[in-house]
Amino acid sequence: MKIEVTDKAVNWFEDELALDKGDAIQFFGKTYGNTEVHEGFSVGMRVDQPDKEPMAQKEVNGITYYAEIEDDWFFSGYNLEVDFDPEREEPIYHFHEDK
Repeated sequence: MKIEVTDKAVNWFEDELALDKGDAIQFFGKTYGNTEVHEGFSVGMRVDQPDKEPMAQKEVNGITYYAEIEDDWFFSGYNLEVDFDPEREEPIYHFHEDK
């Protein structure tokens, strides 16, 4: 699994969550909602620090975006692209097959 975060999404996270260098955003699977590839589950996110060795991470502007190994059930077989939806003014998540 790989995580990609678009510039627009990075700007949203930094502005809306007042992130500083050294902060981290965790992505995880949560019940309710839907994604492009999951029914009944959606992507959750929170400001947190990795507990263990993340299954994937991407650092941008000193901020780490990551997913923990315990969420392998949710992300397995996919790469996560985090983008920004200007209409809803929030992040949007795209799943691409991990080949």
